[in-house]
Amino acid sequence: MKLTLLFLITIVIPVVIILITLPVYYLNLVKEQESSLLEGTLTALTFDIDTYLDDLERMTVTPYLNPEVMRALKLKSTGKKLTPAEQVETEESLSKTLPKFLRNLRKDILGTILLPMDGSVYITSGNSYTDRETENYPFDKQDWYIEALKADGDVAFISVHVQNYLVGVGAEVFSVARLIKDPDSRRPLGVIMADADTMALERMMGGIRLRHGSIAVILDDEKKLIYSSQPISDHMQQQMAAGEQTISSSSDRYSVVSADVDRSKWMIIVLSPESVIKSHLQRIYWVVSLFAAGGILIATILYFTVTSWIVTPFKRMIHVMKRVQRGDMNTFYPVKGNDEISQLGRNLNTMISTLGELIDREYKAVINQRNSEYRALQSQVQPHFLYNTLNGFIGLNRTGQSMLLERAILSLSGMLRYTLEHNDWVLVQEEMDFLTKYCELQQMRFAEKMQVNIVCDPDASTILIPKLLLQPIVENAIIHGIEPSDRQCQLTIVVAVEALALNSREMFLIIRISDDGVGFDYRKEQANVGIINVRERLRLAFANADLELNSTIEKGTLVRICIPLKDVKWA
Repeated sequence: MKLTLLFLITIVIPVVIILITLPVYYLNLVKEQESSLLEGTLTALTFDIDTYLDDLERMTVTPYLNPEVMRALKLKSTGKKLTPAEQVETEESLSKTLPKFLRNLRKDILGTILLPMDGSVYITSGNSYTDRETENYPFDKQDWYIEALKADGDVAFISVHVQNYLVGVGAEVFSVARLIKDPDSRRPLGVIMADADTMALERMMGGIRLRHGSIAVILDDEKKLIYSSQPISDHMQQQMAAGEQTISSSSDRYSVVSADVDRSKWMIIVLSPESVIKSHLQRIYWVVSLFAAGGILIATILYFTVTSWIVTPFKRMIHVMKRVQRGDMNTFYPVKGNDEISQLGRNLNTMISTLGELIDREYKAVINQRNSEYRALQSQVQPHFLYNTLNGFIGLNRTGQSMLLERAILSLSGMLRYTLEHNDWVLVQEEMDFLTKYCELQQMRFAEKMQVNIVCDPDASTILIPKLLLQPIVENAIIHGIEPSDRQCQLTIVVAVEALALNSREMFLIIRISDDGVGFDYRKEQANVGIINVRERLRLAFANADLELNSTIEKGTLVRICIPLKDVKWA
């Protein structure tokens, strides 16, 4: 887990962070560079447009440069009827002299129109420019005418409009207009306007390298559309007029880069579609994702390889330790190499070997001690049993029951052969047979005063228990329970295999020894030597065995031994 956490912290998380931040950073960097380049391009373009407008503006001041033209305009502005000589002079100046000064080599400057104050019209035609005005055209009602009057001698930059004041011409143009005034009296003399083809704007805007989907737009000083490289909606035009940095349309969103034309107060705008930016970002994400996936794949392979090198030996050590824990002291860790893990494996093997030797020594010592204690307890049982039996024989002899005494001596000889055998463990059935002989021996002594009932479950008959384990309990029942009683008593011995509770699955070997003799208060009186002996032998033989003693005065005594079936041995 620590290696995995280290792998995530040092490799996966940084790669994910780079995968998320790098494309965004790269995209912002590209957008900044592109905006910077566009701003530089737009700045150069505004200079070109300013220069072009200067050319148009110079055409509107041409009348001031020719005294004859100015004198002709002054004559027309007096409102008086001109003499024939004056009429010829003014027509000569305005129809022939002025057009010579206004002609230029630029094809996109279409021509000029001069409107003296007497209502006459003088057209200087250029490239594909007609010299005939529309009949009865209300020039003084046009916006461009009114703007020129408002400028009061300064130049007025006219937005794109239709040349509907010329016969047979309906093209869109942009213009520069000026009110011609008498330098001395400041009296209006007329309005002159120079028209330029919108193709000039297209040629100048062509200098901007527009990406796929980008739109170039020019707005006039009133935020009205002069030029657009692609059709745009009124809603988009309103957003640009409001100065928003992001323009939305029905199909896309656009980022805005703009520059102002100082002389005309026009605004040049380039709209860059975000869909193109997103497509670039998607390609960047794909490239970065492929590199990241390849890097993570390589790192993962290296991670699992290194992890296997490091973790697998420890897993094997844990497996060896678990086998040792289960008692298999013959298992060892296979040592390979001479690194730190191999050294740890060698030390583990040394520890297991040393531990095995210690366990063997301690186990043998405990077993020897346990056998010694067991044999000592068993040796205590046999003299005690013989002492009580011989006392019974003395009683028979004193009462003159020689026949019963002879039978008793024969039973005793068979019992002594059983007790003197070298087997420390016997079958339950063998122990029950011994108890039957012992009870018969005691019945010879007490005659009808004692009744014996011995029941042994066939399932329990082949279980091994310590020899003479039950005899001290039976002897106590006879001597302390039945003998002091002045009535007939019942001694019952029952051996069975059963569960302690109805719903329990664990089975026990249960031995019940009960009598209905005089009983005693077991809470006040200490257990005698026989019971203590049985408890100790039971503890040494079966660690989880239990001995319960219950007695009631004048009702009898019950001794119950419970031994878990999983702890017993079978013959």
